[in-house]
Amino acid sequence: MIISVASGKGGTGKTTIATSIALALASDNHGLTFIDCDVEEPNGHIFLNPKLEDAKEIYIDVPRIDNDTCTYCGKCADLCAFNALLCTGDSVITFPEFCHGCGGCRYFCPEKAITSVPKRIGKIEKGLAKDILFARGYLEVGAALSPPLVDEAKALAGREITVLDAPPGTSCPVIHTVRGTDFCLLVTEPTPFGLNDLDLAVQMVRTLGVPCGVLINRAHNGTELIEKYCQKEQLPILMSIPLSKKIAEAYSRGVPLVRVDKQWENKFRQLYRHIEELVANERNNYN
Repeated sequence: MIISVASGKGGTGKTTIATSIALALASDNHGLTFIDCDVEEPNGHIFLNPKLEDAKEIYIDVPRIDNDTCTYCGKCADLCAFNALLCTGDSVITFPEFCHGCGGCRYFCPEKAITSVPKRIGKIEKGLAKDILFARGYLEVGAALSPPLVDEAKALAGREITVLDAPPGTSCPVIHTVRGTDFCLLVTEPTPFGLNDLDLAVQMVRTLGVPCGVLINRAHNGTELIEKYCQKEQLPILMSIPLSKKIAEAYSRGVPLVRVDKQWENKFRQLYRHIEELVANERNNYN
């Protein structure tokens, strides 16, 4: 079972929810892997306190031009969708920061004047947070391309249950995180901005064909906004967490929600059982 925890915007509490699920299920004797896919700003370690024991540097291939062979025809620059090459007539300038490592320029160069050199984009760190296998991606400062790093982190999914903490938004890194997972838990807040971005996230998840449900965080009097939307879209609301000073203070100290009150541990276990049922029903319908 691979569960991704995502949201249409930042600050909704994804990491709070993802780490709470991991801790609640790990204490229930489930084999648990937690992967922080928010590679630009990973913060799952704040709540799980892993002991990191291994690191692997991640590279992509970027082009290098052989000026003795190149005829400056400009085909490489024309086909690059990301403007990582510029042909000026008597030289080809490369912009490695824009390169997505597809290798198209090298493949289509008529003179075979392009070779590849590795460019470091970040690293994957692994370790243990007590019984939880922990991993996170860490994007190099100044690097613009995070999906390959997300994919490398996701490749570490294993054990009985894997929880993926997705980046915020609905862009490429989020798509790479959510795609292929068994279920996506969408965390939202009961505000107009939260509703707008929840709708974007729902459209993304449905396009990917991943079943999803909603968790309302910081629930208060405005939850009717989210409830009406979910009813219209036939989305299950799986859990609500109230707006609470106690929870906020614990969060500010890096204390996981399941450590605030024992009831939350039981509620997150119940949440997982509900997700299991939804996934089983989805698979039965598919078959």
